[in-house]
Amino acid sequence: MNVISKNRLLAAGASCVLALGLGACGDDEESGGDVEGPSGLTGTIAIDGSSTVQPFAEAAAELFNEENPDVDVTVGAAGTSGGFEKFCAGETDISNASRPIDEAEEVPVCEKEGVDFTEVQVAIDGLSVVTGPGLEISCLTTDQLEMLWSDDTVTNYSELGEDAETGEPLPDLDISLYGPGTDSGTFDYFTDEINGEEGKSRSDYQASEDDNQLVSGVAGDDAGLAYFGFTFYEQSADQLNLVSIDGGEGCVEPTPETIQSGEYTPLSRPLFMYPSGQSLSDSENGEAVTGFMQFIVDNYDTIAEAALYVPMDETQAEEAASALESAGS
Repeated sequence: MNVISKNRLLAAGASCVLALGLGACGDDEESGGDVEGPSGLTGTIAIDGSSTVQPFAEAAAELFNEENPDVDVTVGAAGTSGGFEKFCAGETDISNASRPIDEAEEVPVCEKEGVDFTEVQVAIDGLSVVTGPGLEISCLTTDQLEMLWSDDTVTNYSELGEDAETGEPLPDLDISLYGPGTDSGTFDYFTDEINGEEGKSRSDYQASEDDNQLVSGVAGDDAGLAYFGFTFYEQSADQLNLVSIDGGEGCVEPTPETIQSGEYTPLSRPLFMYPSGQSLSDSENGEAVTGFMQFIVDNYDTIAEAALYVPMDETQAEEAASALESAGS
């Protein structure tokens, strides 16, 4: 009988590391040190799941391939739920997730199919609320976000009242919303934290599991408002307006510092990668999968910097390493 390993690595505070580009990853002065890991491996690694985690996995694959060019790493973006569906069916080696695997629905499927897994936190994210270039909103309360995203009778931003930071009436513009689809872990997390129930959301918005499509949509819409992972805002900050959030303690803008400290609440969250026990121990391919995951826990900070994510702190990194070490035991 297969034993499911469920190492819950919860988000806490983390040290501030500013985002760097991939070109600086090997520069000791800028990235804090060269990457380290195995070399000369061969094989294939199939990864799918969260589009929020996708850029992190792609950055990891690019750095890993510098010393392991004969390992073919593919990274999909089916969404967290879609990724777990493939993972529990044995179609992928690693599942990216922007939320923990669901104990009631997804874990039993993996158990039924005999798929062991280990949860490994890899980074931290802060969901960002953004507007298009023609919509100026400084700050919204979580109550205003709930009104906007759970009540489809709200059709104009002015119906939300005043800007939580400036006190000025919100713009008299018809709403135009963009957000993740129902297979997205971002959707699950946002609806749970903001609307009070996972999956509770108005449906009259432009939905996509691809965060890049959401960025493109809201950036081209003067009345657009969207939510997605912080890294996607950072990549397109010159095209978007960032909205601060008041979770009850005043308006807080998402930054690496506020996300790591937990000050940006309730929209800070951990990000995960789930390797399967079968893939880790596979006689032909296991060395490549194990080497890739070990590479990630050894170089989490450099990968996070390269992909514009908020890195874990040392304690979280130690827990991630310990989780991977215990995988399959």
